[in-house]
Amino acid sequence: MKYLLGEKLVFDWKIVTVTVVSTLLLMVDHYHILTGFKYWDRVILYLIVPLLIIVILFRENPKQYGFSLGDWKLGLTYTVLGILFMAPIIYYLGSGDASMKKYYEPYLHGLPWTTFLDLIGWEFFFRGWILFTYLRKFGHDALWLQAVPFALAHVGKPEIETLSTIFGGFAFGWVAWRTRSFVWPFLIHWFIATFIIIAAAGAL
Repeated sequence: MKYLLGEKLVFDWKIVTVTVVSTLLLMVDHYHILTGFKYWDRVILYLIVPLLIIVILFRENPKQYGFSLGDWKLGLTYTVLGILFMAPIIYYLGSGDASMKKYYEPYLHGLPWTTFLDLIGWEFFFRGWILFTYLRKFGHDALWLQAVPFALAHVGKPEIETLSTIFGGFAFGWVAWRTRSFVWPFLIHWFIATFIIIAAAGAL
């Protein structure tokens, strides 16, 4: 591998913008409550802010960042298959692990709308804004690159869940890449998050 030692630094300003802003948004979300309601904070930070940057700063169409239905037939297929595959795994993990029950039981109230608000921006952030920006520069490696901050953002959740997120993040990214849309990984993730809370709380 040849390193560009001594050469002038040249950066892709959109890659820099997405990398720096996404990092700062994750930190703001961690340290602050802006509206008094965390779920609305995440809609603002992870959906509205990236969309404003795409439209105003990048001067691009959000569809180029997966903000569309994309290949909806393929998306529906992946969504159904993803739900059928994950449901028994979630039930087994959620209902059989004490750490999952302790963490998720308080989140039972307000379902499924709390998980909807929590994840609609979250999925666009990772599987739309970051993924499709990185795809232009890094190609298929972007599928793994976007999964790294996604996994790190889960630190603090039950270990059994957090350890799986690097692979889950890749899988969500793959669905978004194949369908050209963040909508389908969002729907799968929405189901997973809602069902795991229900299973962990013993509400089934």
